[in-house]
Amino acid sequence: MAMEPVANSKVLAENPVMTFNSGPYTYEIRRKDKQSAYTVTDGKETISLPILYAFGQGKAGQTYVLQYEGAYYESLVSFYNELRGLDFTIGAPRTVPESLKKALGRRLSENETGNCFACHSTGGVTGGKINLGTMTPGVRCEACHGPGGAHVMAIKTGESGRNLIFNPGRLGGDELTQEFCASCHRGSDEFSLLRSMEINNVRFQPYRIFHSKCYSDDRRIACTACHDPHEPLRQNAAHYDSKCLTCHVSKGQAAAQGLAVGCRVGTKDCTSCHMPKIEVPAAHFKFTDHYIRVVKSNEKFPN
Repeated sequence: MAMEPVANSKVLAENPVMTFNSGPYTYEIRRKDKQSAYTVTDGKETISLPILYAFGQGKAGQTYVLQYEGAYYESLVSFYNELRGLDFTIGAPRTVPESLKKALGRRLSENETGNCFACHSTGGVTGGKINLGTMTPGVRCEACHGPGGAHVMAIKTGESGRNLIFNPGRLGGDELTQEFCASCHRGSDEFSLLRSMEINNVRFQPYRIFHSKCYSDDRRIACTACHDPHEPLRQNAAHYDSKCLTCHVSKGQAAAQGLAVGCRVGTKDCTSCHMPKIEVPAAHFKFTDHYIRVVKSNEKFPN
């Protein structure tokens, strides 16, 4: 689940009181019943708000969305699983905020708010506007397949309904990876505009895989070649070996079929060497780098 109501947050339930200090500011997230309040004070003034939604599963961390003076805010501090506590939200400035209001967090523009809810919920944005009345927290079927009413009705009446629902599986490899999945997971086009070259970018898989020497429109290198969007993420490296071997084969097969030659060193756990996990200090987590390559010892982070 990419987003959940505060009442359902396991992270907040298991960590009923969390505190953090930065300069003159003290932060506290405190649980009462099934609600949590986010409080920041400088010792003279205090702002305390109910947390509206928790963004993130909590495996790496969880960030909170608040509402203040009619605007949505991203909490300045987030929960990190490795710490079992709070630290600055990734991307937030580490400087001391100039006011209590700015210490609260980052005020989100209307466009930013829409993007957050569009990617972390289903039906939360209609016509470019946030609609909490129609929103289902988390990524459900219609988040990827679009409205399914006509499709379901056709099935109920004995028709196939196949052409009444959008199927991302029919997209080409590059379109699927760099446009469809990248609309939330971020792709190469976005970073070519930002010109942002930093280790935090390892979190964005479409952007990273685009740099791989083997990247192409071939569906064997698209996101769904390795990941089933209908199933939980598989964590063991051995699971992905068969995916690698659809392209990388023995020398004889490679010559006969025009495919890539298999690894001359290892025969299993391919991703552990060629897609290493990289520590992102600000996230207190190691992310799998989707830039597929021969990793050299002591190499600098490649962009």
